[in-house]
Amino acid sequence: MPRSLPRFLYRCLLRLHPPSFQRQFAQQMLCIFDEAAAREGVVRLFADGLASLARQWLVRWALQKFLLGEIALARSPGLIPGLFAWEHIAVPETPLPASRIMQGSLISLLFLAAVSVAASHAGNTTPLRRFSVATGNSAHSQAFAGSRSQGFASDLGVRAGENLGASGATDNGGEEQINGQSGLAAQPQIPDTPPARQFSAWLDAFNSGDRASLLRFLEKNYPSRAANIDQELNFREMTGGFELRKPEESSSTRFTGIVQERDSDQFARFVIEVEPDELHRITRLDLQLIARPPDFPMPRMNEGAALAALRAELEKRVAADRFAGAVLVAKKDKPLFSGAYGLADREKKIPNKLTTRFRIGSMNKMFTAVAVLQLAQAGKIKLTDPIGKYLTDYPNKDLASKVTIHHLLTHTGGTGDFFGPEFDAHRLELRTLQDYVKLYGKRGLAFEPGSRWEYSNYGFLLLGVVIEGVTGKNYYEYVQDYVYKPAGMTSTGSLSEDEVVPERSIGYTKFGGGKTWRPNTDTLPYRGTSAGGGYSTVEDLLRFANALENHTLLDAHYSKLLTSGKVDTPNGAKYAYGFMDRNVHGVRSFGHGGGAPGMNGDLEIYPESGYVIAVLANMDPPAAQRIADFIANRLPEK
Repeated sequence: MPRSLPRFLYRCLLRLHPPSFQRQFAQQMLCIFDEAAAREGVVRLFADGLASLARQWLVRWALQKFLLGEIALARSPGLIPGLFAWEHIAVPETPLPASRIMQGSLISLLFLAAVSVAASHAGNTTPLRRFSVATGNSAHSQAFAGSRSQGFASDLGVRAGENLGASGATDNGGEEQINGQSGLAAQPQIPDTPPARQFSAWLDAFNSGDRASLLRFLEKNYPSRAANIDQELNFREMTGGFELRKPEESSSTRFTGIVQERDSDQFARFVIEVEPDELHRITRLDLQLIARPPDFPMPRMNEGAALAALRAELEKRVAADRFAGAVLVAKKDKPLFSGAYGLADREKKIPNKLTTRFRIGSMNKMFTAVAVLQLAQAGKIKLTDPIGKYLTDYPNKDLASKVTIHHLLTHTGGTGDFFGPEFDAHRLELRTLQDYVKLYGKRGLAFEPGSRWEYSNYGFLLLGVVIEGVTGKNYYEYVQDYVYKPAGMTSTGSLSEDEVVPERSIGYTKFGGGKTWRPNTDTLPYRGTSAGGGYSTVEDLLRFANALENHTLLDAHYSKLLTSGKVDTPNGAKYAYGFMDRNVHGVRSFGHGGGAPGMNGDLEIYPESGYVIAVLANMDPPAAQRIADFIANRLPEK
């Protein structure tokens, strides 16, 4: 059965095009139909399809000039192509034979008549579904500190993110891949076991978005979660809910499988465990964000179509108040797409601009890692040395003697985090890096250094202290002189929150409860640190990426050492030195994200294709990560 009559007719329209056109463009146009129908309207989409049909069968250079005119058929040179495929298609200049013109005229007129008849019935058809995109998650400030790999975790148990994919539908009852969006018509069969039944019931309650239904389910089946109902609902709003894509292990007390966010490209692996008694209450329900599984491929778009889809996605999210920030996509140092959306200050109605400075969370770790590698390149430190060699007065001597610079750079030192009750109690008193050492320096190791990977903000703060000890410079002065200035980053820094910073946006959050956006002022530290909390612009992030690729900041050897993965992380990526190193279906990228209440950002650098994606948002995660993943999943591999 077709999913909707308009979509079925549009597909038929595409099949009336010449075979060469169908092979090259039909799949792309059908994908764009799914993504743009609700925004553009069906009439506009059919007009596009008919224009394409007429152009392919009828119009050649001379007739085009006479009948339609170039302005009506194509965008001006230099502009990004529009949403619709016919705007990208060149018209051969050789004249058409009369028989071809008559054939094309008849096909076009017959189809136009069929569409007119169908339009009278359109009001009774199933509405077109819309598809969108997303990324990782988190709910407490200590979880935000990470990159896309660290993600943004809700109390439901979501941890660590990677890029993902949205779902589509079929026209004929079979499961068909349309731009990687596989149909949801054929739902996987859920096993008839206690944990599988509980998962199905939870999924129904969660996806409903109804507070009373979800609370009733939690109180009966997962009482320990009931007190966190507001966080659960925030997580539901963030993800749009989930669709079960693939059951995996199943037993009498445990069920695992793969789900996909309804409102994103994001996939996750879930684990649910229940008590063995007859009530089968839930004892564990975790979702671990994962890379897009090979079972659900997403074919790439050409560059123009990908950027057009990005524009449509941004407009949709901005209209729904789900994105405010700035976006920049470049290739080989040159911007291809840039835009700013939403408000930097909602009270004063100040719009975001490309020059707006957004708080960047843990993205500062990239700058800190570059600074450390510069010192290693200069022979001033050794990465294998224990930090006690450079911090001779560090309070905990055991930690100082065991943890190396390499451990800190890779989050394998067991140094823990600094977010939590102590941080909240002293948030505005922590004004220098040494203030953090005074508060946390006597704390012992969480695990034996090198034995495992565990994200550590405190570890990167200690790297800042090492930089100060080795150079005799204030950390902020060092990165300003040796990272920002050489890279041309004129709008990046970490000035304190009580200083006036031109064009610094206000962050807005819904974390902690509430349905309206409010300033994140009462969550901010006094000042950003070597672990994160500074500010930047998308243009400065592109300058930083260019400086890395051009070896302005480090030579070729140390640049490779900086960005090459060294330690496995839970989401399948590898952590390098202050960078995540990813390889998703053969496409490598490196970068880092950041997030906290009212801020989110992501920088991804693709060394083989030359693409750079920089997205910053002044709202809760994963607002920026969703956009970064959306375009990353659609751009060409080369």
